[in-house]
Amino acid sequence: MLPLDEQQSAARAWFESLRDRICAEFEAIEKEAGSDAAFSYTPWDRTDPSGEPGGGGVRGVMKGRVFEKVGVNVSTVGGTFEGDFAKTIHGAGEDPRFFATGISLVAHMANPHVPAVHMNTRFLVTTKRWFGGGADLNPPIPYEEDTADFHARLKTACDAHDPGHYPRFKKWADDYFYIPHRKMHRGVGGIFYDHLEGDFDANFAFTQDVGRGFLDIFPTIVRRRMHIPFTEAEKAAQLVWRGRYAEFNLVYDRGTLFGLKTGGNIDAILMSLPPLAAWD
Repeated sequence: MLPLDEQQSAARAWFESLRDRICAEFEAIEKEAGSDAAFSYTPWDRTDPSGEPGGGGVRGVMKGRVFEKVGVNVSTVGGTFEGDFAKTIHGAGEDPRFFATGISLVAHMANPHVPAVHMNTRFLVTTKRWFGGGADLNPPIPYEEDTADFHARLKTACDAHDPGHYPRFKKWADDYFYIPHRKMHRGVGGIFYDHLEGDFDANFAFTQDVGRGFLDIFPTIVRRRMHIPFTEAEKAAQLVWRGRYAEFNLVYDRGTLFGLKTGGNIDAILMSLPPLAAWD
């Protein structure tokens, strides 16, 4: 992989620093619950189809009392897309060379009253340069207060940059995080954006604020719900709901496909799957 330029290095450094802050906060929540759970980190390297080094990343996973399973991954990869896959990527149709760096997070919670969550932000370079990402809340037992607070915090992050961002990116999330064969959404939404290109500094600042907004609101929701007692029936309902989540990630999620098509680490790509799920 070629040396990183200034923009690529800045994006990589931010995603890695955000990973560190998120993991520290999640470990603090575990400590508050009387758990000594901590993240374990597994570095991995990628070989490009050309045979050249293709970058790599670090898979971070924690299994604790509050977080039944949470994965926080960072990666920085580059090389050449294989075959027709290049034609499906923005700016790679005529030149299959690419660079990608980002953070990806999925948390599955022990208590069904605490929502699961997904967050991902990324910077890609082909013949174009753009940011993408978003965050969405996935509660087995929805609470209107949690949904409202989650959306309000993401709206604040959006409004600081463009008043049109939130309505556009909220709708994008509603359309994207949908399971067509079930005719249902996988959660209560959030924001989703892609191909945000042009002004690097402005788009990078927005992407950073999305990460900060997530780090601000999700731990608040976790602490609000993590001590609520739950029944066996509520836990069983959570496992069925997780099955729907798994179906989406395996059948429709673009990030899963991107990771598999670019030779990423299988365990890191599939860390989004829940530790237990059920189909009835």
